Amino acid sequence: MFSYVYILRSLSDRKYYVGCTNNLSNRLREHNSGKSFSTKPRLPFVLIYYEAFPDREDAERREQFFKTGWGRNYLRRALRRYLLSEKI
Repeated sequence: MFSYVYILRSLSDRKYYVGCTNNLSNRLREHNSGKSFSTKPRLPFVLIYYEAFPDREDAERREQFFKTGWGRNYLRRALRRYLLSEKI
């Protein structure tokens, strides 16, 4: 079973949320239905990026990386065209 690191973007405040899960579609549904305490006030969310890992520990390490300055810079470069289109 794969583990996923995912990036959500709030449509209400345009901020990002980084998470890790074993069931990506179910977790996105939970976020958008308000079942996640940390994201409930910022509904709704769209999935903008994810990576799959065969090992949960690797996925958790990648999640922690995305929460650092280096990780945020990586995402800005990787999602450059998407982020530019969002500013219009």
